Amino acid sequence: MLSTWLEDRQIPLYLIALLAGAGFGLLAPTPAAGLEIAITPVLRLLLYATFLSIPLTRLGQVVYEGRFLAGLVVLNFVIVPVVVFALSRFVADHPALSLGVLFVLLTPCIDYVIVFSGLAGAAHERLLAAAPLLMLGQMLLLPVYLGLFVGPELVDVIDIGPFVEAFGLLIVVPLVLAAATQFLAARARLAQRVMRSFETLMVPLVMLTLAVVVASQIDAVRIELDQLLRVIPLYVLFLMVMIPLGVLTGRVFTQDTATTRATVFSGATRNSLVVLPLALALPDSLALVAVVVVTQTLVELIGMVIYVRLIPRIIPDRATVR
Repeated sequence: MLSTWLEDRQIPLYLIALLAGAGFGLLAPTPAAGLEIAITPVLRLLLYATFLSIPLTRLGQVVYEGRFLAGLVVLNFVIVPVVVFALSRFVADHPALSLGVLFVLLTPCIDYVIVFSGLAGAAHERLLAAAPLLMLGQMLLLPVYLGLFVGPELVDVIDIGPFVEAFGLLIVVPLVLAAATQFLAARARLAQRVMRSFETLMVPLVMLTLAVVVASQIDAVRIELDQLLRVIPLYVLFLMVMIPLGVLTGRVFTQDTATTRATVFSGATRNSLVVLPLALALPDSLALVAVVVVTQTLVELIGMVIYVRLIPRIIPDRATVR
């Protein structure tokens, strides 16, 4: 079966997609840069496919799972800011680098974390149900943390509009369409075929998303690489540190295996594609912030490919984290 063949080979296929995107972006930077407009549509399609695989009628039950939600809130809005502040001190002498690191690392992911966590056997339906809470929390707290870490003068130049727009386009629209498809699948063969088709297309859609993001952004990273070399190790260190911190959070809140994996993924993945419009809206003197955010995307995508294979080994099946 094609879907099984693809799933069994998903890690090397994702690496191929990353390399293909990087190669195209470096060899043909002008047309590759034009692919930036395709990021949101491709990501929306990927999330639609992901939502189709989740029994959406059970999402209401997740809201009442207090230990999971409490763990997410503590990890993302208490522990992560401490880690991020410490990491940002290494680039505190460079305002654009520092602001870029804070922008992207202070905001928990609400989109493709659902995809990658699901591939690792995490409770991705719980992350979907928690997305509104995580989105609201970062909208309210990002200006607060920026004011504390770099000064209140930057708060006035931040527009939360892109947050709201991204939430609607990347979460609400695909979710509503997926719910409608699931509803119709019980009554119409066409909807059933759509669901089966997207089940097969999941891995190719992840590959397409990886290739488009990398191809459209890699040349901008190349141009500023000398400065970005200061933040790349910070992003790698963040991914490494968040594994034990996520596992510890799972233990403190007595989460089971799938839920702990979801907590680790939530703590490690950041909202780069959503905060990018915020970075692009900053004054020209802070133009480098957008490239700093994009660099985190590239590092994280590679990290997520590794996480999909690594996290199930660190948090094995048939074990409850206590």
